[in-house]
Amino acid sequence: MLGFEKKLLKNFDFILFLDVILLNVCGFFVIYLATLESSSGYMTYLKPQGMAFLLGIAGIVFLCMLNYELFRKLYMPIYVICNILLLAVIIFGVGDKTWGARSWLIIGPVRFQPSEIAKVGIIISLAEFIDRNKENINDFKVLFKVIAFAGLPIFLVLQQPDAGTAIVFIFYTIIMLFIVGVNFKYFIYSFILGLISLPLIWFFKLKPYQKDRVYVFLYPELYPNGAGYQVYHSKIALGSGQMFGRFITNEASFVKSGYLPAKQTDFIYSVAGEAFGFVGGCVILLLFFILIYRLIKNAREAKDMFASLTIIGITSLFLFHIIENIGMTMGLTPVTGIPLPFISSGGTFLLSNMICIGLVLSITMRKKQINF
Repeated sequence: MLGFEKKLLKNFDFILFLDVILLNVCGFFVIYLATLESSSGYMTYLKPQGMAFLLGIAGIVFLCMLNYELFRKLYMPIYVICNILLLAVIIFGVGDKTWGARSWLIIGPVRFQPSEIAKVGIIISLAEFIDRNKENINDFKVLFKVIAFAGLPIFLVLQQPDAGTAIVFIFYTIIMLFIVGVNFKYFIYSFILGLISLPLIWFFKLKPYQKDRVYVFLYPELYPNGAGYQVYHSKIALGSGQMFGRFITNEASFVKSGYLPAKQTDFIYSVAGEAFGFVGGCVILLLFFILIYRLIKNAREAKDMFASLTIIGITSLFLFHIIENIGMTMGLTPVTGIPLPFISSGGTFLLSNMICIGLVLSITMRKKQINF
């Protein structure tokens, strides 16, 4: 189902595509600055990032040529494959136990993070599953079936355990259900149930490092050299950039000194803040604003509910990553290990982001405005 005609190019969202390219350019440059003093060399990080980017561009071209209707027909195989990958992580996964999760699979020379692939696959599957049940979505049995459908991959991610990624799944599921018109009373019931469950989760489910992150979020000044080390030094890095950053003045860099851990991944925005200051940070935020705006616009103009829900799921995915990542670098949200889209180092993460954009562009090229 290639379904590609030249006339489809008139609907190609060049603004969205260019915005994504600019975000990637920012990402390459900031990763270079973050890893310039690395013992393994900056090419250790830039090379896989570059390969993921090129594969992502190829993926966008392929998806634009492909009629997105194919994915709704294959939603169940996609769902099954995603859950098998997540189950494989639980059984065969590897990772740094210091950070609490085994999130990676190694197959021969390839090392990848299945949860990043599953994020996209579950959005597609859930969009079609909701679309098939939208007429009776407020019937409790139907809604429970949809929640169970979305809940299985969330449960598997929690077993890795990777609470941060699980929250991403939960967030876009809630937004998709809200958009399709689920009665607000169900959200209130869920919120109340969540509040009641908090003590049980705190005492019986949260691990010590997860509790430390909550303590750091609530009382950051008490843990500057312990669990709050990252956030404390992240704030210093952001503040030291002042208005225009330290890159131009070529001063000794706080980030290069090695005080900021995970600076090429989770705390990449701190590197940008120090190097390019408040102005540079605002430029990145502007690019993200354009990204979210174009995604919402395309969701409103999609020709069917499946297409709209798919873009809404992708928008929610990006929005959560952006808010959580930038928020945790400033101490405004708890540290969850959530990377920044198109900016943070990570081949699987970047490739999944580019695939998301490819899906959106494929839908947009075949749009026909609907109201929802």
